[in-house]
This record gives sequence, structure tokens and C-alpha cells, in this order.
Amino acid sequence: MRSGENVYFRAISRHVSAAMETPTLAAKLGTTTHLSPLLHKASRLGLGPRELEILAAQRGCRHYSNGTEPEKPLASEIEFSNEELAIALLSTALRYDPHSIRCGAAMLSADGNDPRRLARMAVMERSVVPVRHVAEAGRRYEPQNPFWMELLDALPLAPLPKSGVLPHPTRFVTMTGFTRQGPGLVVEWQRPTATRSKKAA
Repeated sequence: MRSGENVYFRAISRHVSAAMETPTLAAKLGTTTHLSPLLHKASRLGLGPRELEILAAQRGCRHYSNGTEPEKPLASEIEFSNEELAIALLSTALRYDPHSIRCGAAMLSADGNDPRRLARMAVMERSVVPVRHVAEAGRRYEPQNPFWMELLDALPLAPLPKSGVLPHPTRFVTMTGFTRQGPGLVVEWQRPTATRSKKAA
């Protein structure tokens, strides 16, 4: 076995072992866990499940930040784009964690994301079910935002997820009981806000 093949085999073996130790989203949805090219790329950058969540917080998902994230980004957007980060967090090959799914939902509509590219990546990652679930919720809460309809149109049809596996749509938004005019329900979709470095740029 050549050196390059050996390295790839070891990486895949670690990926399979991790999937066997912790239930994946695919397993919870009742499907087979695949070997994810995107999570393999993330692993080469030192990004495991926890690091993906940290990177989302560093990219502006402050609602999911615990305040302990390092200031230096774990990966640049050139190394790992916001689109890749969103789909990685929603990948059915990732270990099952509703917090990761909520982070992925927030990253999905990050400024500049291309719905068609996201759809292609979702198909590649066998993650159409969770991505459609998030997009349907986005369309429900942001009916005037064309992003969600464009994403849904670009995605293939998929069966509904098993009940209780994916977070309820209300977990992707914040709700407050006051407006500037007084009491009243305000619903806001959670998405990344500009970081200090981007604002400065």
C-alpha cells in the first residue's frame, strides 16, 4: 500500500470508528452513515465536531457562543467556506447533536451563501433531509426572504425526518414579547452577525 493510500485509509478508519462509537445524525434518521468528503476535509484542517461549532461562533453565530472561543479563527473562509461549514454541521455523517444542527441552521443563511451551491453540497453529503427541514423553517419565519425559496427549489425532494430527531423550527429563531411600539411578538431568524474584523474591513 502506497504512503498516500495508507494515510487516507487511516483517516477513513478513524471516521468509521467515531461513527460506530457515537450515533450519527444518519443513524438517528434511520439511514446509513456515509463516508463524508466534507468532514474528511474538515478533519485535515483540525476541525472535529466541537471545532466546527467553535468556528461557527467565531464566524458570528453569537447566539451559540459560550464566550470561551479563541480569538484566532480555527480556519479561514478560504480554507473552509461558510457554505462548507453550514453543510458540515448539518451533515448526516456528523455525530448526532442538536446543538450542531442549530449552528448549521444559523450558518446556512450566512451573508453571501449561494443556494444552488448549498443544494449541491447537501446532495453530496446525503444531507438533503436536514437542509430541507431548516429551509422549510426559514421560509415559514422569513416568507419575504427569497433565499429560502431558492434553496428549496434547488434541493431534491426528500422524506420527512423522523419525529423528534431534528430540532423544532422554533429552535432556529429567537422570540421576544416586545416591539418598539409596546407588547407584541417579534420573531428573528438566527444567523451570523458581522464579526469585529469584518466590520473593520
